[in-house]
Amino acid sequence: MQIGVVYPQTELEPEPLIVRDFAQAVESLGYRHILAYDHVLGSNPDGPDSGQGPYTNDDAFLEPFSLFSFLAGVTEHMGFVTGIIILPQRQTALVAKQAATLDRLCSGRLRLGIGVGWNKVEYIALNQDFSTRGARSEEQVELLKRLWTEPLVTYQGDWDNIPDAGINPLPVQQPIPVWFGGHADTVLRRMARQGDGWLPGYRSLAEAQPALDKLAGYLEQEGRHLQDFGLEPRPKLVDGGLDLLLKRASEWQSAGASHLSVNTMGCGFTQIQEHLTALEQFATNF
Repeated sequence: MQIGVVYPQTELEPEPLIVRDFAQAVESLGYRHILAYDHVLGSNPDGPDSGQGPYTNDDAFLEPFSLFSFLAGVTEHMGFVTGIIILPQRQTALVAKQAATLDRLCSGRLRLGIGVGWNKVEYIALNQDFSTRGARSEEQVELLKRLWTEPLVTYQGDWDNIPDAGINPLPVQQPIPVWFGGHADTVLRRMARQGDGWLPGYRSLAEAQPALDKLAGYLEQEGRHLQDFGLEPRPKLVDGGLDLLLKRASEWQSAGASHLSVNTMGCGFTQIQEHLTALEQFATNF
């Protein structure tokens, strides 16, 4: 099981030296990848379309492709995971280009985690349809894989039209692995058809087990097997301290998780060193 970290961007100052120091420190501790969340816009929680999500306009988010392009230049071996890019609110060809460029800059160490999101305000502001986001994401994944593997693509879909064009350079990985967030039944079916892995949002293996069993069944229907499918939980230190975090990580490892990202957010840390100390304690004991 490869161990990474969730970049605690809502709790660290968005300053270049802090971003660099955090990434270099976790790399020196032996962590294999950095996972970053995504929001283009934060909405006013009192606004009419704000939704009921955990983040607002008060929470700082660095754009993941830009963040990882910077980190690719200051680290040596780190992998990068978007956890998750809200795909249907973006132009498909532009995402393909951004991901391909990043994959080149990090020598093929990108995994593109995608999802449909919850924040209607972002869709409105980016001129996309919130109500069709699930179906559109399925079409987008199909097109992304073609754009990453074919020098010229002709495509006419419900949302995208490419008249014999392609991106250059193509990514190192052809195609870049696409992992799915979410746990709705339709999402589990979609990832069984199209995905390379799952980024479950459940706090523990016990909570995730019913969905994991469903996913295994859907993969079987597609002629695939759960043991060959990526699985990356993100257990939280805040849920019960280091001991519970270590216990949950061990449970996920026993269940066959291929990756795991340690999440130190929500503990009241105000300094970079507090996050790094917690990550060092986990690395030392796991």
